[in-house]
Amino acid sequence: MSLNKSNFSTQVIHAGEQSTYADNTIFPAIVTSSSFIKRSLDDNPDYAYGRVGNPTRHAYESCIAQLEHGLGAVACASGLAATATVLELLPKDSHVIVMAGVYGGTFRLMEDYRSKTSGLTTTYVDLNDLEALAASRRDNTRLIWIETPTNPLLQLVDIPCVTEFARAHGILTCVDNTFCSPWNQRPIEHGVDLVMHSASKYIGGHSDLIGGVVVAADEQLFTRLRGISMAIGAVQGPFDCYLALRGLKTLDVRMERQCSNALQIARYLNQHPQVEAVYYPGLESHPQHELCKRQMRSGGAVVSLKLKANRKAIAPFIEKLSIFVLADSLGGVESMINHSYSMSHNSLSHEQKIGLGISENLIRLSIGLEHVDDLIADLNAGFVRLPTTNVE
Repeated sequence: MSLNKSNFSTQVIHAGEQSTYADNTIFPAIVTSSSFIKRSLDDNPDYAYGRVGNPTRHAYESCIAQLEHGLGAVACASGLAATATVLELLPKDSHVIVMAGVYGGTFRLMEDYRSKTSGLTTTYVDLNDLEALAASRRDNTRLIWIETPTNPLLQLVDIPCVTEFARAHGILTCVDNTFCSPWNQRPIEHGVDLVMHSASKYIGGHSDLIGGVVVAADEQLFTRLRGISMAIGAVQGPFDCYLALRGLKTLDVRMERQCSNALQIARYLNQHPQVEAVYYPGLESHPQHELCKRQMRSGGAVVSLKLKANRKAIAPFIEKLSIFVLADSLGGVESMINHSYSMSHNSLSHEQKIGLGISENLIRLSIGLEHVDDLIADLNAGFVRLPTTNVE
């Protein structure tokens, strides 16, 4: 059976070109060499210098490219380095249309840095509003940046609708697929040109690496990305590539458990009297549930909620938790809790946060591999510390 037609659980183990010079190893070796020997002046080996190429990095890149149904991938030093690599594809003074509610780091990179260094301009719209999308297009629009689901309110974007519009106007599309991983969503199947991940999250899966990756849908884009990666040198080191590839081996079983846990927790929270609102597209009551079923395998492993409490009351709720850890990241085997207002989106102004729906009573949960009963019991312990009515 062709690997391309096999089940995802098989692909995550065997996808890509994972052989190395020690080709009888069951797992690709970590090759740390910064330089590689030429046997003669006419020799043209596969690897010459570590910034340009590395066997461990290639094994990982080829694996993630196949899992995303792309033509090639470049592994970067972080998720934001991957985002910056995509922006290097654009000419000076380009305009980018961005999904409203985009990750705070992406917003900061575009607004605080690229706007000053390369003349980048941006328009933030709900990409599901096709009239607003069309109205925001300019003659110099070169990219539509799609984040789906968004962080932290988990709003989805109808990917095929956006890619159809983009193709009609010769505009590149890139999806930040961090919250889904290729297990849950493969944007290239819906016509997207580029897929970006913060590999620190579900791809690595164990909260022990920093990395990003960009997957290209066609050979031309991949060649351009390779050139940019070589030129700016923001590549991922062999140790982190090894960890990311090792993490991919268990992506299927991890996501099965984490997404199952998340759905059960979302249903529990949706009925809780001290919860004002739950944001999880896997819930039948979510306004984009049908879209979720069309382009995602599940509702994901992140659940966001608004508590019937203010900032002062939320602090003891979080402090009472013993399993959920207060952390800035997500996607690890351990469950995490994040106060988006003061953590993931801290770089935004108060007005910007409120405009995006990121209020001080909003909490984001990254659901891990623990037993779901223990996670619910942990949340219950936190709810005991909350007032029964909203604290003014």
